[in-house]
Amino acid sequence: MPFATLRSNSEAGVMTVTLTRPERLNAINATMHAELRQVLDAADADASIRCVVLTGAGRAFSSGQDLSEDLPRSPDGRPNLGEALDRDYNPLIRRLFNFPKVTIAALNGPAVGASANIALACDIVIAARSAYLQQAFAQIALIPDAGGTWILPRLVGAKRALALMLTADRVTAEEAERIGLVYKVFDDASFATETSALAARFAAGPAAALRMIKQALHASSRNDLDTQLALERELQQQAGLSRDFIEGVTAFREKRKPQFEGR
Repeated sequence: MPFATLRSNSEAGVMTVTLTRPERLNAINATMHAELRQVLDAADADASIRCVVLTGAGRAFSSGQDLSEDLPRSPDGRPNLGEALDRDYNPLIRRLFNFPKVTIAALNGPAVGASANIALACDIVIAARSAYLQQAFAQIALIPDAGGTWILPRLVGAKRALALMLTADRVTAEEAERIGLVYKVFDDASFATETSALAARFAAGPAAALRMIKQALHASSRNDLDTQLALERELQQQAGLSRDFIEGVTAFREKRKPQFEGR
């Protein structure tokens, strides 16, 4: 389907969603939010899609919220940023965090403000060497949103997260990899190829098991040990009954690559 602010391409089990407002450094507006909702719903409903890649066109992943957009306003005429979060950003972060298929944020360039936190809501973040992340909110007298105050301290610790938010310092791709924001960094020239190869691995993987891995990890932050052990038992019981488990063991014994069906 045609979109105004993004491009969607599906091939071999991978849906690549590219933000396409390069003249605005892929700044996010209400139209982009609506189109992201549509494309994520389509990816979720399509059983052939096993991995979703989110990336940007041009030289940026995204510069964050489009500050030239006419934002919702209160009756007194003041900007109502809470309404914008309720309508757009909060549903998107929940959708990405709980998405049943593997999601990859492929940072082809800078990810600034809300877009940095959108990337961190994905399962895996990879980055081109020229990319950086920035919690730029304090520079315009705002607080980090789009889940940033929840996600970032869980990734890098409370003190480092607070420093990154208060200073609004840029975090280079290499530093982001070192502190755990980014899984891997690739040279700019090979970034697209490496992204495709990683996505292809997940597309060929055991989709049901990968979904359960995500479920178990997300639950671990709120569970005590006994509750988590019980959840692991429940999910492992389900995994052990799958056709993919039988195929995985058979392929291991036959010393060949498994052909997973995702069930």
